Parts: sequence; structure tokens; C-alpha cells
Amino acid sequence: MKLSLLGSGNVRGCPVYGCDCPACQRAILDPSKARLLCSAMLEVNGQQIIIDASHPQLQTRFPAGSIDAILLTHFHMDHVQALFELRWGLCDAIPVYHPDDPLGCDDLFKHPGILDFQPALAAMQTFQLANISVTPLALNHSKPTLGYLFSSEKGRIAYLTDTLGIPDKSWQQLLRRAPKYVVIDCSTSPLHSSSNHNNLNDVLELAHALPDSTWVLTHIGHDLDEYLMQHPKCLPSNVLVGHDELCLSL
Repeated sequence: MKLSLLGSGNVRGCPVYGCDCPACQRAILDPSKARLLCSAMLEVNGQQIIIDASHPQLQTRFPAGSIDAILLTHFHMDHVQALFELRWGLCDAIPVYHPDDPLGCDDLFKHPGILDFQPALAAMQTFQLANISVTPLALNHSKPTLGYLFSSEKGRIAYLTDTLGIPDKSWQQLLRRAPKYVVIDCSTSPLHSSSNHNNLNDVLELAHALPDSTWVLTHIGHDLDEYLMQHPKCLPSNVLVGHDELCLSL
């Protein structure tokens, strides 16, 4: 089982249009430091499962027939925007798994095209996908949002974005079945707080409570990048800064 970050940036990405902060200027000079909007790909048992659909070249990166399923964390535009073009494709239908949000996003439910929206998922109701177990985990966000715990014979990976903290039932699930990797929303530096997203201190507190897992930061904003440039040794050994194309394998 392998999880690849297709994008590791927050809603603004990096560089941010018109921003002259050190993180954005670094990303302009070195494209490897840029961040596309947050999304990922799970490769398991010969199948490719996309987690959120925000990659700007989704259709060219994944030719027709190469996407076996799509998992959505929630229906905010920065996590589903690539679906608006993908739905008009001329190929077999693609199963789309999603949280229970009757509003969806714009007219995706009304005009799904090749997107085969499955019945809404419920938190803690484990299901099978590509011969592994997938457990949806409730998250704290302004829209109904799910993270996912992927479990195979080789171990577990959790993918948790967008969220502020982790609800108790979801946290207890992680404590019972500690993943090798926890990919976690970390949008801002300790200097900023949000009602929807973790800052670095929020994540460090979680990582301290689950030290046997490796915590991988994603949904990163440019102010967090700038903070990490200024404080390169501020992270404990079990916390890594995610980046676009980072691969985590079991």
C-alpha cells in the first residue's frame, strides 16, 4: 500500500498570487518547493484511488480507465474542483465515495456525468475497497468532513484533512489501531489560529500523544512554510513536513 501526496497546500496553494513572503519567493525560484492544493493517491492491490480531486492536471495525469475510485473528504471547492471537468469524460463510470452532505458542491449531484456517487458514508462504518479496509473518521470542519483510516495486512495509514483537532471517537479509533503514518491537516504556524484547521501547535500536541506514529503535515499554508524556514529544528522526530509527490509506503 502506497500513499502519494498529489498536493500538500492549503486553499491558497504556494506561491500565493502577489505575495512576496520568503516562502512564496522560494517556491517561485524553486518549483519543487511549490504546493498544489491538498489531495492524494492511494495505490493498493493494483488499483489507484484518488483522495479529493483538486489536481490541476488530473485528467492528463490519470488517463481514462486509470482511476478506480475517488474518495472525497468533503465538498469544499478546493477539494472537488477537478470533478467539474472530469464528469464530462467519455469512459466507464468512476465510483465516488463521500460524506453525508446533501448540498454537495454546486451541481455535481444534479449533473454527475461519469461520476458514480455512492451512498453517503457514515463515520466508523468500515467498508472494503480494493481488498483493504477503509474506516471513515469524523473530522471537525465547517462542512461534513471525513478522514480515512486505511488498513491492510502490512499496516495502517490515516489521512485526516480538513480538521481542527480530532473528534474523540475518531481519536479513540487511532489510539486502538495506531497507524504507521498519520497525514494531518496543519494549515498555519503557531502564530495563527483557525476555527477550521490545525496550526502547528495543535498537531504537535496530537503527535506527542501518539508517539509511535509518524505524523506528516499537509494542507500547509505559506505562513507555516515561512515559519519552518525560520525554525528548521522545531519538529520532533515523529513529525515530517509533507511535500508534493511525497510517497509513504507500507
